[in-house]
Amino acid sequence: MPEPPGNPERGVFERDRARVLHSSALRRLAAKTQVVGPGETLGNGQHIPRTRLTHSLECAQIGREMGKALGRDPDLVETACLAHDLGHPPFGHNGEAVLDELAAPCGGFEGNAQSLRLLTRLEAKVVTEDGRSAGLNLTRAALDAASKYPWPRESRRSYGVYADDLPVFDWLREGAPPGRVSFEAQIMDWADDVAYSVHDLEDALHSGHVTLGALRSPVERAEVCERTIGWYAPDAGLAELEAALDRLSAAPYWPRHFDGTLADLAALKGLTSALIGRLCRSAQLATTERYGARPGRYDADLVVPRETRLECAVLKGITAHYVMCSDDHNAKQARQRELIAELSAMIMLGAPGTLEPALQPAFTRAPDDAGRIRVVIDQIASLTDTSAVSWHSRLTR
Repeated sequence: MPEPPGNPERGVFERDRARVLHSSALRRLAAKTQVVGPGETLGNGQHIPRTRLTHSLECAQIGREMGKALGRDPDLVETACLAHDLGHPPFGHNGEAVLDELAAPCGGFEGNAQSLRLLTRLEAKVVTEDGRSAGLNLTRAALDAASKYPWPRESRRSYGVYADDLPVFDWLREGAPPGRVSFEAQIMDWADDVAYSVHDLEDALHSGHVTLGALRSPVERAEVCERTIGWYAPDAGLAELEAALDRLSAAPYWPRHFDGTLADLAALKGLTSALIGRLCRSAQLATTERYGARPGRYDADLVVPRETRLECAVLKGITAHYVMCSDDHNAKQARQRELIAELSAMIMLGAPGTLEPALQPAFTRAPDDAGRIRVVIDQIASLTDTSAVSWHSRLTR
């Protein structure tokens, strides 16, 4: 089936960017968890926290500017940033862990591999002559730029392709050195780290989960750094991370208090801007110094100095310590895991009728139980936090 006509004046990466931006999958991220659930308010109820969608848009802005500064096509890098979280299921990494257990018979679940599956198979845009979906039908370069982990599962914890998606993966990686992450994907990956480390801290300060006074306590600073080692920087020493936190908190833009006043809100926005600039410029300058103004796709690495990586890690560690490890957060996550497991069982019991119409043919065509489980996993992964709760309620009546 021929593709519908588009704007002939657009470049191919502009087209790729537009297809991701207009996709249903991107819109669904508006109701998927970033740190706290969509619809929750923080602090005095006026601050709306990030969702996966707002995070992706912020990541895209950061990545676009970095890509341009490093001599790469900004539309290509922005496309990768917009697409990087499309495969995330409801309830964020918590939902991802449960789906990985449920999907064990069909090869597991990984958000990055699910993103590739969605871009090339599940999202409705282009249908082939035999009636199957070709996803958004993006260019090889765009798919490669969105591939943070360009290898199958094997023995690695993180991976970017399921076994039954290897044909399209082999096509998009044609000519690429095996296992080599493209330069654009490395920029996307760092933009992702920068965006969520800084903006999750902003949300945590708004919520009151993090107080600037607490971060001045030597005991609490040490606890934050220990948490950072456990979650994000296993190769770092406590003294290194404490030094990174010292550098950040000694910066002139680091606020001394936050009470929600207009001046405090402006200072907090100044902090986020300054931190993003600090983390990005460090990587840009180090990379340019090593490779020059226009590094190639596979013959250069994004150079992020160790001190900068540790600063980013300790920012993430602050939010992990005060928000993601709270008792309330852990209790909520336990119920979310139960809901996903129960929903999976109910959908499988009534399939294909319990599936959305677009997925029913794939369930019927599946050659074995593993294939049918994969379709059910595709269904659940496509749901938002709110629709997962709604589906669970409907199917338990």
